[in-house]
Amino acid sequence: MSDPPDVELVETADEYIHVRFRDPDRYDDIRTPDWAKTPAESVSAGSEVRTGRLEGSDDWEVTSVLIEKHVGEEKATAQAREIVAKIES
Repeated sequence: MSDPPDVELVETADEYIHVRFRDPDRYDDIRTPDWAKTPAESVSAGSEVRTGRLEGSDDWEVTSVLIEKHVGEEKATAQAREIVAKIES
């Protein structure tokens, strides 16, 4: 499998640090799947994974990871990378 994508953007808002890996505008459909909760929470409790599906495809890609704000942006970015690596490996 290929290397995990690079981080495009890190933003802190409300209760989460939003670590974006892929532009959400590329996708027809964005979801927060239940199956991603296990790998996400194995790295950072309370985190969420958003996935997107390209038009005409059945494949889903991680678009972003949300990490609880108290973690801090630097640690959240590292944790998000680890979560994506677990999911996409």
